[in-house]
Amino acid sequence: MSVRFDAVNKAYNRPQIDVKRPSSKISDYYAANVFTTDVMRHYLSKDAYKSVLNSIKNGTKVEREVADQVASGMKAWAMEKGATHHTHWFQPLTGLTAEKHDTFFTPTDSCKGIETFSGSALVQGEPDGSSFPSGGLRATHEARGYTAWDPSSPAFVMEVGSSGRTLCIPTIFISYSGDSMDYKTPLLKSQQFLQKAAVPVCNYFDRNVEKVQPTLGWEQEYFLVDEALYYARPDLVVTGRTLLGHGPAKGQQLDDHYFGSIPERVYAYMLELETEALKLGIPISTRHNEVAPGQYEFAPVFDEVNRAVDQNQLLMDLMKRVARRHNLRVLFHEKPFAGLNGSGKHNNWSMATDTGINLLSPGQTPRKNLQFLTFFVNTIKAIHENSDLLRACIASASNDHRLGANEAPPAIISVFIGSTLTQVLKDISTKVKGKMDEYDQRDLTLDIHNQIPDVLLDNTDRNRTSPFAFTGNKFEFRAVGSSASCALPMTILNSIVGNQLVAFKEEVDTLIKDKKEAKTAAILKVLKKYINDSQPILFEGDNYSDAWAKEAKKRGLSNVKTSDQALDFFVTKKAKEVLIGNNIFSEHELEARHEVWLEQYTMKLQIEARMLGEMVSSQILPATIQYLNQLSESVKQMKDIGIPAKSYKAQKDLIKYISEHVTALNDLVVKMVNARKKANKLKDESKKAKAYCKDVKPFLEDIRRHVDKLELVVADELWPLPKYRELLFIR
Repeated sequence: MSVRFDAVNKAYNRPQIDVKRPSSKISDYYAANVFTTDVMRHYLSKDAYKSVLNSIKNGTKVEREVADQVASGMKAWAMEKGATHHTHWFQPLTGLTAEKHDTFFTPTDSCKGIETFSGSALVQGEPDGSSFPSGGLRATHEARGYTAWDPSSPAFVMEVGSSGRTLCIPTIFISYSGDSMDYKTPLLKSQQFLQKAAVPVCNYFDRNVEKVQPTLGWEQEYFLVDEALYYARPDLVVTGRTLLGHGPAKGQQLDDHYFGSIPERVYAYMLELETEALKLGIPISTRHNEVAPGQYEFAPVFDEVNRAVDQNQLLMDLMKRVARRHNLRVLFHEKPFAGLNGSGKHNNWSMATDTGINLLSPGQTPRKNLQFLTFFVNTIKAIHENSDLLRACIASASNDHRLGANEAPPAIISVFIGSTLTQVLKDISTKVKGKMDEYDQRDLTLDIHNQIPDVLLDNTDRNRTSPFAFTGNKFEFRAVGSSASCALPMTILNSIVGNQLVAFKEEVDTLIKDKKEAKTAAILKVLKKYINDSQPILFEGDNYSDAWAKEAKKRGLSNVKTSDQALDFFVTKKAKEVLIGNNIFSEHELEARHEVWLEQYTMKLQIEARMLGEMVSSQILPATIQYLNQLSESVKQMKDIGIPAKSYKAQKDLIKYISEHVTALNDLVVKMVNARKKANKLKDESKKAKAYCKDVKPFLEDIRRHVDKLELVVADELWPLPKYRELLFIR
């Protein structure tokens, strides 16, 4: 039996795994493996508990003496959960998570031992940093790196198998010289910057606001395939997507998978995953089938951005672990199957105050609605001024397949706000004119206390084609890719909005101080200016249409479709003013990341090209030639026994057709290898990335086109790779 049919047979005959929750009530086990504030209260002294809470709330330093107490309590709790080791859990520039496990056990002179965990081990770790991407932040021989505890994200116990338990402590990751080499450090800096910028603006409306924190609710899309079929596809194993494969007769055109009943095997997987996630305090609230066959989605309750990012990274790891127990494999690639919808990770972003107000939620009074409009318009202005930077933060080789593919937002960054708010902004733009004493306050506030609450009735349809859409009380950044960490898009969004709020505060204060404007009038005048300035970024129509691409060009909006170019937006003068000027990155850190991301882009294309060449040479061509030989032998036999030539004309035509594809394939693989070798000689990462995009990447589609044609005519029993109909519909 061939590898393909053996895999299909295994997939068809998978036993159903029975999953049982710890309790019928989620509240009985929610966050059971998390070192929550309630757990802290039980295991820490009153002073230590207050110190940690103060650190979480205000970012104050935890003193070493207190850290010893926290470590002791954390160890006692973790060991009661069965943990034998601890690790600093961090997020290097690979985009994944990393951990180095250290045991609690320390041997003693009496050939016995004791379990210990000190405050110093809690606060700081020293993993080898030499093999993580750094972009020149450290030389290969400078291996030392440091991890430092992030008290704002709770520690947790990770369960692996039936007995493996490890205490995981979220940390930042920096080099010996203090440069950040992770995604968490700049994210935390961006949150602090946004808070510093937003609180003074909030104080225009409410003097009691002392803290503003960004919030995030992510939506994780993914595909599931059977384990055996996955391993029979080298391209899936190595690259995460099918480099070859003709679309099935039935794909997603009937829309019968979307929100349909969840297959039993998938349901069992979801049930176990949700159980494990809930034990780790990840509040999954939604699960459903997505549009493409074999595609699904999870979504949680909103949380503070830093914790939400950690939860998403943790969930992605959990998804892969749990899938293996169900003989499934998770695909996070943005476009694992050609011709079917890809997977995104919609980032729903807002800002919340310590007084319990969502700053992007309309209120019931003119004052609250003016506050809403202030943050709403400033966010739009920030997107308009920094659209290129927003495009850069979603750039990757895998997301390039999804953006602009008529099932995901295009590479053009625009903002959708709906008809109601469009009219409100139009009213502000046309009615706000002179000084406060020249107008009745109702004119200046535009009766917005009557207009804005209507948005809560969802009187405007959702625009699923928009990359950045307002959806009632938050902005949905839809262009983020499924495999990406939320950390970078959130860092950029926090930073550009914070930068814009600083500028807004300066302009308003100038009008109040120098022009003697009343506060409300000054705010509305600046908002009017921002609304007029930001008109090009606002678009309510079909973002997939060719007409929008033409219109966007007239408006001066960028349409950069490939990441080799989009990543260069990180090192523009404007990007540096926002990111370096506000201390989110140092110049060295930003330049290093630019180099890392370009290198990752190049390496992913390089891996795909190498894998494709190998598959064509070792699997596709041998199977095709074998079929050619069978056809040739059949023609020869018919000719030998005197059958008229017209009777085997179809076979001869098929031989010619296949031979042409075989010749083309062989030629293209050779040319692709030569193009790759030429690009590899380039030393500059930017030039190399552009060479791979321009000179190597086109071969991937050219080769695929020929192989997919062959898949339709080569005898099914000879075709070596599981086909789409098997990958997508056997579960």
